Amino acid sequence: MRWGIYFLGLLIMSFGIVLTIKAELGTSPWDVLHIGLYYQLGLTIGSWAIIVGGAILLLSSIFTRKVPQAGAFVNMLTVGLFIDLYLSLPFMQTPSGYAGKALMLLLGIIVMGYGIGLYISAGCGAGPRDTLMLALVEKTGIKVSRIRGGIEVIVLFFGWILGGPVFIGTIVCTLSIGYIIGFTLPQCQKTTNALLEKTIRKEPDVHQVS
Repeated sequence: MRWGIYFLGLLIMSFGIVLTIKAELGTSPWDVLHIGLYYQLGLTIGSWAIIVGGAILLLSSIFTRKVPQAGAFVNMLTVGLFIDLYLSLPFMQTPSGYAGKALMLLLGIIVMGYGIGLYISAGCGAGPRDTLMLALVEKTGIKVSRIRGGIEVIVLFFGWILGGPVFIGTIVCTLSIGYIIGFTLPQCQKTTNALLEKTIRKEPDVHQVS
């Protein structure tokens, strides 16, 4: 159940990421970086998500002096694959009008926030970027929203230098995602805890069965 919730969160988050990319109004800072690297060096957007994720995991390990949980490595690999998969789907098209693009962008941000909250709540290990975020929160005691916002601004700068798509949507993502995660994470944690408790109650007592 725990790993099922984790993978569902990754699927949801990846879908939200692709919605923001396809809206073509500017995407989140991390994806500005991934797309900028794609523009400059080739490969795919998902491939760069994996490569950058690996570098962030190494940085997090050095910073915390701990080996990240197994889920962090799973996240690093699967999210990049999911992004490329969603981008290849024929129905994932950019709306023609500005209103449709704005709606797709906002929906993507909300979906991404719930996906992040869901997979973190499973306790299988946060992804590379969120591992770094949580490590900084633990070390500094600063709120999640502020830590996340600071990281996003730094990443955005380098993505912009590389030619990534920076527009109004980038500003919206940068300013809102930390607050959205601060809102969705407690909700998802409550739901996940309830599901796990229900699963434990349904499991037969081995000693009673024997």
